[in-house]
Amino acid sequence: MRALSIAATGMNAQQTNLEVIANNIANINTTGFKRARAEFTDLLYQTDRAAGVANTANQATVPEGINIGLGVKTAAVRNLFEQGDLSETSNNFDMAIVGRGFFQIQAPDGSTLYTRDGAFNKNENGELVTADGYLVIPTITVPTDATDITINRSGEVYATIGTETDQQLLGQIQLANFVNEAGLKELGGNLYQETAASGAAIVGVGDDTGFGYVSQGYLESSNVDSVKEITDLISAQRAYEMNSKVITTADEMSKTVSQSMK
Repeated sequence: MRALSIAATGMNAQQTNLEVIANNIANINTTGFKRARAEFTDLLYQTDRAAGVANTANQATVPEGINIGLGVKTAAVRNLFEQGDLSETSNNFDMAIVGRGFFQIQAPDGSTLYTRDGAFNKNENGELVTADGYLVIPTITVPTDATDITINRSGEVYATIGTETDQQLLGQIQLANFVNEAGLKELGGNLYQETAASGAAIVGVGDDTGFGYVSQGYLESSNVDSVKEITDLISAQRAYEMNSKVITTADEMSKTVSQSMK
């Protein structure tokens, strides 16, 4: 009975949906996290009679066919890069991007990774790094006697050095954009990697056309909406239960047929 296998694909799809929702909820307090959404498509159809063919008497055209769907499959898990709320912090090196863009991070193998998590600090050499110690690109070194650190909207980093009265430019934070942000590969650790689907990185600075701007002393919160996730969770649970009910019903029908044939 096809209903058994069809309902099984529905249960598998809702299991995936539940896992995506669970990951969203688990990261509700993760800095710069972007919620994901599972997307589904129907499977192939089994055609018992095609539409538009002649009827059995070959006297008229059949207006509708008989096509039985074979279930559902997961097509994609899409990251939704909506802006998260900003949370004020007391760290001068914390930065949030308001609008489009990613901070550039140097991986241990020298490649460039991307993040919306701007919780930066200094390493032992005074260089700006992530919480995992990865260098921010381009490298910005803050002298040990630097005070009054300020970062403007375009990402320029200024500081007062020693006893000088005027601030000096230490460097500028650059941002990267992508034609298709959803095509980025998630690596964990709040990091993304460029792929063929995302397109090559487009590098610019804050307030450039198509780029957001940098806000010092703030971090971008997760864009997960707890109310929506709970609603989606209930919907997934109901869909799973209905598919399970289909399997139970189909099994009972099969038993009825088997008993009738004895």
